[in-house]
Order: sequence, then C-alpha cells, then structure tokens
Amino acid sequence: MSPRPGSAPWLAGLCASRALAASWFVAWSAVLPQAQAAWALSAKQAGLVQSAFHLGYLASLFLVGFYADRRGAKRAHLASGVAGAASPLLFVAFADGFWSALWLHALTGLTQGGAYTPVIALVSEHVGPKRRGRAIGWFIASSSAGYALCLGAAALALQFTGWRGALAAVAALPFAAWLLAIATLRATPNRVHPRPAGESALAALPALWRNRRGMLSIWGYAFHNWELLGLWAWLPAFLAAALAAQGANPGEAAALALGFAALTYLANIAGSVVGGTMADRWGRTQTILAWSSVSLALSFSIGWLIALPVALLVALACLYNFAAIADSATHSTVLAESVPAHNLGVAYALRSLIGFGAGVASPFVFGGALDLAGGGRGSADALAWGVAWTTLGLGALGGPIATWKLHRLARAGALRRDPA
Repeated sequence: MSPRPGSAPWLAGLCASRALAASWFVAWSAVLPQAQAAWALSAKQAGLVQSAFHLGYLASLFLVGFYADRRGAKRAHLASGVAGAASPLLFVAFADGFWSALWLHALTGLTQGGAYTPVIALVSEHVGPKRRGRAIGWFIASSSAGYALCLGAAALALQFTGWRGALAAVAALPFAAWLLAIATLRATPNRVHPRPAGESALAALPALWRNRRGMLSIWGYAFHNWELLGLWAWLPAFLAAALAAQGANPGEAAALALGFAALTYLANIAGSVVGGTMADRWGRTQTILAWSSVSLALSFSIGWLIALPVALLVALACLYNFAAIADSATHSTVLAESVPAHNLGVAYALRSLIGFGAGVASPFVFGGALDLAGGGRGSADALAWGVAWTTLGLGALGGPIATWKLHRLARAGALRRDPA
C-alpha cells in the first residue's frame, strides 16, 4: 500500500527517492581529477563544467516552480522525473571533452529541478508546522546521503573500471529514484492552490518582491548557496591534492579523497537533521545565524591548512560540511512560512534564480582564483588553496547580515502581536 501523506513512511519514501536522484549532483566532482587529466582541462574549465550544471539546475527550478503552482507539486515532481532519469545517461555516453561536457552537464542540470522544490512544497502541504523544520531537515539530509552514495559508489567503481564507468554506475540511480517516487506518492493528492480572482502567476513576482520577510530569506539563501555549492564542487579535488602532497600516488589519492569526501557528506546528513530540529525548538533565524557563522570561519581558514595531517584535515572538512548545510532546511522552512500557499512555487522559482545563480558563479570563481594563484592541476600550494577557499567566505558574508535583518523583523512582528 502507498503510505499516508505526511506519515513517517511517506517521508522516508520521499527521502530515499531524493537520495537516489541527488547522487548525480556530485558525479562530476567525483571524477573531476581523472576527467581533468584525461581532457587536459584547467581548473577554471573544470569548475565551469560544474557551474554549467548549476546553471541548468537553476533554470529548471525556476520553470518547475511556475509549473507546480499551476499544475500541482506532485504532478511537477513525477513528470520531470522522466527527463531527470534519462539525461545522466546521455552525459556518460557522449561527453568527450570540455565543450561536450559543458553542454551535456548543463542539460542534466536542466532536468533535475522537479526532484527538489516540488517535494519541499509537498512536505509543507502535508506536515504540520511543529514538525515541518525537522521534516525538511530530513529531506535535505537525504540529498547529502545521495552525495555520499555517489562518492562511495564512484570510489568503489574506480577500483574496477575507469572514470566513465564510475559515472555510468552513478547515472543508473536517478531512474530508481523516479520509480520509488511513483510508488510513494500513489495515495497523495495533487493539490493546486487556487489564486485570487484575476491574479496571474506572473503577478506573484512583484508581490513577492514587496514581501520583505520572503526576500530577506531569499537573499540569505543566495549567499548560503555561494558557499555551499563551491564547497561541494571542489572538496574532493582539495582532499586529493592534500593526499598527493603527503605521498599518495595520483590514483590512490583520488580514490581516498572520494572516500573522505563521502565521509564529510555523512556529516552533512547530521547537519541537516540537527539544523532542522534546532529550528523547530529554538527558532529559525537563531539557527541560521549560529551555523552560518561556523561555516564562514571555515571558509576563510581551511584552504590555508592543506598541509595539516590528513585525519585532522578530514575532521575539519566534516565540520565544514556539517555547518554549511545545517541552515539549509531552515532557509526553506522560513520561505514556506513567509508567502501564501498559492505563490509558494513562484517563491521557490525566484529563490532558485537568485540562489543558484550564486551557485553557478561560485565554482567558476573558485577555479579561476586557484589558477591565478598558481594552484591548478593538483598543486597543494597553501597560498593558492587559501585564496580559492577565501572566495567562498567573501561571497557568503552577506548571509548573516540578511538573516539578522530577518531576525529583527520577526522580533518586531512578535512584539506588535504581543506587547507584553
């Protein structure tokens, strides 16, 4: 039987489906050192391939947001799953250099948006406010589980095949995700929230722009995304460079780096759950401020510490991934609670345009800084990596500022409702 909407088995099914679908999101990072060597890519070119995925992804999130408001979140999720399952296989079969990888990876990103924001909308529809932050935290955590699954599967496959074979193993997982989503949502109604008479979907954009609470949430998420997506794109290569500098041969360094990066994604899972639970118990903005401060400190420091013993460096990377994701579910929860239900898809669409626009630029800027500082193609120079990681911290500085303004706005609203 299909699980009851909002129940624990229903949420578990959505989370498992998300984990399988999200496995492709870090597939390029998993084979970046080998593909970079095989195609003689600069660090900037390698980063641009990842940025192309994010560009396609932000376009898909923007489009699917409008579609979900018009046709329902369930329908948007399941309909987009077909293309989301097929496009990774095209990348594996036909990418053979920088330009083909760039365009095909952009295509895979363009098909992935329906596995994210429509599902957050479904959770917001069927899970009550007292459990919503934790539920979205589990959903975000399942994305991290998918990233760890990808890196672990790729590391295992690389023991028996080349990097393209490893990509093929990962590319099979989104198809399983689509089948599981169909089974999980069979008993879930497809809700279309009615709009006020005469209001079009496009009219929601200026209304959202005037919604100060919603826009502060969106800007905070954009700065958060700059840091997070840059971290995910470059962490495996950073760890591989550190391992190679300490004596590992290139193949061993790449495999070990994937294993260690997968370990940091397990910390990612814990960060999502802890952050969502904290948001339900102690407040949305307080949670964002606490964890964004920790991740900022690590953005400004970890690159300079590349020569640390591997165990200590991996421990710092785990803390970094924990902190960087711990506020992600809370950003999604705040936005869901800041806009009318019939405009939620449009709100996520605008957030995707701004937030993932930052995520498109971040890996490219990181790679460009790495090249300029002399650290491309596997170098373990602390200055180069320090400068590159610092670009993530600089881009993320606006996040706590936007969240603090949101916190003050929420406090002012609470005082007006309850002067005592």
